Amino acid sequence: MASTDKMSPRDRLLDAAARLSYRDGVSVGIEALCREAGVSKRSMYQFFDSKDAMLAASLERRIPRYDAQLAPPDPEAATPRERILYVFERLERASAAADYHGCPYLAVLVELKNPEHPASVVARAVKDRLAERFRADAERGGARDPELLARQLVLVFDGASARAGAKVEHLGDGLATATVTALLDAAGMR
Repeated sequence: MASTDKMSPRDRLLDAAARLSYRDGVSVGIEALCREAGVSKRSMYQFFDSKDAMLAASLERRIPRYDAQLAPPDPEAATPRERILYVFERLERASAAADYHGCPYLAVLVELKNPEHPASVVARAVKDRLAERFRADAERGGARDPELLARQLVLVFDGASARAGAKVEHLGDGLATATVTALLDAAGMR
């Protein structure tokens, strides 16, 4: 990350929104966001129509990093099965961090409960893209029912992420990948 003194006020706001909403939830106040970013409320409203718009922009800005974290180093060389398993291996590794609070996109959907909220729209698109990625890999890997397998994989991903984020489950023992391996085998995936 760039030095905060070289970042624009807009970028500092987006980073603050990402950090605080992930750590404290989307109900974090505007004052706290502006204080964290070192930006006045007046300036914030020059960049964003509302806190909701800022939260949505913050989530959009995180998508490339999120996607990169879940992509194997050489996606073209990996088999569809390896690409799917890599996602869960990354989840297991990420969940070991002390500051891990689960999938940020799932957290937004759960907290907001409003599918029309701008941040919910962004979060839902990210989750839908992950499901489509699983479906496409399942199809390429010869799964009998790629759509069903994709739904199962998202369910395991979100459930494992939420439980690890709530600190009620530790994924360091490979539980997520073992569960996914069983699903891939049962689906006839190569």
